[in-house]
Amino acid sequence: MKITLAKTAGFCFGVDRAVNMVYELLEKNERVCTLGPIIHNPQLVEELAQRGVRIVESPEQVTEGETLVIRSHGVARSVYERAEALGVKLADATCPFVAKIHRIVREKSLAGYITVIAGDSNHQEVKGIIGNCFGEYYVVSSVEELEKLLCEKENFAQKNLILVSQTTFNAEIWNNLQKNLKKVCTNAEIFDTICNATSMRQREADELSRLNEAIIVVGGRHSSNTAKLFDVCRQNCPNTFLIETADELAELELEFATVGVVAGASTPAGIIKEVIKTMSENLQPVEEQMEVKESVQKSFEEMTDEEAFEASLSSLTGDQKVEGTVIAVNPTEITVDIGRGVTGYISADEYSSDPTLKLMDEVKVNDKLNLIIMKINDQEGTAMLSKRRYDAIAGWDNIVAAKESGEIITGFVKDIIKGGVVVYTNNVRVFIPASQATASRNDSLEELKGKEVSFRIIEIGRGRRAIGSIRSVLREQRKAAEDKLWSEIAVGDRFTGTVKSLTGYGAFVDIGGVDGMVHISELSWSRIKNPSEVVLVGDTIEVYVKAIDTEKRKISLGFKKPEDNPWVIFENNYSVGDVVKVTVVSMTTYGAFARIIPGIDGLIHISQIANKHIAKPQDELTVGQEIDAKITAVDFDKKRVSLSIRALLETEEEQAAPADAEDEIVYETAETPAEAEEVTEAAEVAEVETVADDNE
Repeated sequence: MKITLAKTAGFCFGVDRAVNMVYELLEKNERVCTLGPIIHNPQLVEELAQRGVRIVESPEQVTEGETLVIRSHGVARSVYERAEALGVKLADATCPFVAKIHRIVREKSLAGYITVIAGDSNHQEVKGIIGNCFGEYYVVSSVEELEKLLCEKENFAQKNLILVSQTTFNAEIWNNLQKNLKKVCTNAEIFDTICNATSMRQREADELSRLNEAIIVVGGRHSSNTAKLFDVCRQNCPNTFLIETADELAELELEFATVGVVAGASTPAGIIKEVIKTMSENLQPVEEQMEVKESVQKSFEEMTDEEAFEASLSSLTGDQKVEGTVIAVNPTEITVDIGRGVTGYISADEYSSDPTLKLMDEVKVNDKLNLIIMKINDQEGTAMLSKRRYDAIAGWDNIVAAKESGEIITGFVKDIIKGGVVVYTNNVRVFIPASQATASRNDSLEELKGKEVSFRIIEIGRGRRAIGSIRSVLREQRKAAEDKLWSEIAVGDRFTGTVKSLTGYGAFVDIGGVDGMVHISELSWSRIKNPSEVVLVGDTIEVYVKAIDTEKRKISLGFKKPEDNPWVIFENNYSVGDVVKVTVVSMTTYGAFARIIPGIDGLIHISQIANKHIAKPQDELTVGQEIDAKITAVDFDKKRVSLSIRALLETEEEQAAPADAEDEIVYETAETPAEAEEVTEAAEVAEVETVADDNE
């Protein structure tokens, strides 16, 4: 028996990419779920399930901490919107060929075109395409359905419309659809979106089925791609059999001289090999081993980077560097045309080392990019490319030059590692030791991650190893800022500064290369015991210069604002004779202090608490009690306010009678109960004196 394996058997580029994405997530110990089976192969799906991969039907079924993988079929735009609203972490494995169809139908349907899709309306890929249409759309699977559509829809042929196809659609039917549409619709735009790999598989299946007595189609029974291969082969070869695994061979009677083997795009290489091995070893007579070219014996996913790279060189220009023209961009990948019918793909990681860079902001369609080939698949006309590695070659020359000149360069901190940080500049890796990474050894390295930094190259080692210093640049920048500030600063200047440290007597604030001090008395109009009651280290505050000592290079700063002075507020809003609601805050033997507004306490003398004699204020009042009182006197110079409850209780006649000398005394506001006790003796002789305001 002669066994011939199709060259294109096994995973296509899109499926290989999707499966590898799941495996990579598992290797990072991430919890993974897929939106539907990742591929139409029950054996591989079962293997992934054993490793904890769940299958879900919607983003709503994803649990916290899981990564949802969008399979190669793609999904409607509404799925992305729901996932984003739910905060679901996505890994998008949509086949680039499918993503291209989504882009076409979005752009054209927004422009008012009617979309006609050649495919199976129940297939997930077609549902995803429909979900990216903004207007009128129709799905047809045969020439008859297209003709029916053209007849039933009035003036349909005269309208602007586009025709796209499911990537795995039957090539023969697709050709007939195009011909019929062109005859009738003069305004139709046709996009040939059948995947190159699909076309090649179907052509090769057609050829093998004409040359062999029997055909074995290997693949999942629910795979559209596999089903179409089976249909193609069955038309030419009645002895066509569909199997999912090598175990099913025992049920077949394969007494044929020649047997061809084809496999769907979702069929793992391991299953194909097992089928070939079983046929070769167990089926007699075996006249000849399968004929497989060297390039086919080792599938794309088994090749090392070096082997794939060599293959790409021989099939392209013989040079590892290529220029690509951008044909599509999405948040995770760039699609480029590198000539000779090869479509290239650049992941976000291979475009740049900058984790904050957004591809869709950085790259536009028709941009030209210099790239290096990493892997290539000649059969499918696809290549994995890297701009980052190309840039690194040119970037190293800049690193060497910067070391010689002492030039300051910039880069992004990508990783925090033991002993320092890793910075990438022009995609060249530079190590910066912890001792050279911050202005102070106490500063956290973690705060640098993802940020752009300026540094110098201080050492170059063997093997393109570079060591840099951020600290040297920070010190220079601080010295320059300090010199500039001292040459320009003046009393009254205002700054936005950062609180660097606190002491018992004030706060030190960085105002741009120079530290100034805000004394505790300048932090608040109210009495405070510690600066931390007002500000904390790291706070950003507005300050102004109160005094400058050029010789000692010291700056005194103010923080509290004149307009916040409680006496200014009181003067603007209150007058003698006003009735105000106050809160009792302390008691003395001669009266009670009550808060009018924060920072202003008035004295209610014991004689003004009630319209009767009381022995002590506690007989009528308690601390914390809210009461109404009348402002009877204000001395702004001495900062004293006198209040009276009695004045509100007296009758009109009593109010008209001359007040006792004792009642006419104006009492000073004391700021604390302790200070109030100090003035008890003076109050008893009808003259209340308090300690001067600490803020004056």
